[in-house]
Amino acid sequence: QVQLLESGGGWVQAGGSLRLSCAASGRSVTSNRMGWYRQAPGKQRELVATINSISSGAVTNYVDSVKGRFTISRDIAKNTVYLQMNSLKAEDTAVYYCNLYSYVTSHDYWGQGTQVTVSS
Repeated sequence: QVQLLESGGGWVQAGGSLRLSCAASGRSVTSNRMGWYRQAPGKQRELVATINSISSGAVTNYVDSVKGRFTISRDIAKNTVYLQMNSLKAEDTAVYYCNLYSYVTSHDYWGQGTQVTVSS
């Protein structure tokens, strides 16, 4: 029932920008923890950013390597989560995966992944 569909990946020059989108169905992006992970060839999948609802809105967290460059956000009306990626570096090259963690089922759901390639 839960589906996460990523889009927006592609090729960019170092220093450029890209915005990834994750359209969710079957679960609300406001009622679950949403996140972006990435995996480069030969490396372990790592958490990039998360967004979670709180009483006053939402709280976000980022891995140190992307702080100040990436921004995670959500559009409630579209039930979609975004990852705005600025000042991209070659080290950002990876397959990026959208993630939804359900507090009801204690289960992670994953998108199919979208390739981001940054040329130095």
